[in-house]
Amino acid sequence: MANIKSAMKRTRVIQTKTMRNKRIKTNIKNNIKKVNAAVENHDADAALEAYKVAVKSLDKGVAKGIVHQNSASRKKSTLARKINTM
Repeated sequence: MANIKSAMKRTRVIQTKTMRNKRIKTNIKNNIKKVNAAVENHDADAALEAYKVAVKSLDKGVAKGIVHQNSASRKKSTLARKINTM
């Protein structure tokens, strides 16, 4: 445990940011799972709606610096490919 006041503040700030990042990453993963589930059920409308939500959450993750832009682009194209081959 830190003894210096600024070090204690840094640990609090890091915990807050870690929880925010974890929440956003979990949201992204859940949205991707919804797209995959809709594709498995061959439900085109639900897949498109879930895809839009997933892309939006990925873009937010990129804007916040949580997900790298290339990683987000790769995930978006993979999802789009799955929807198009359905």
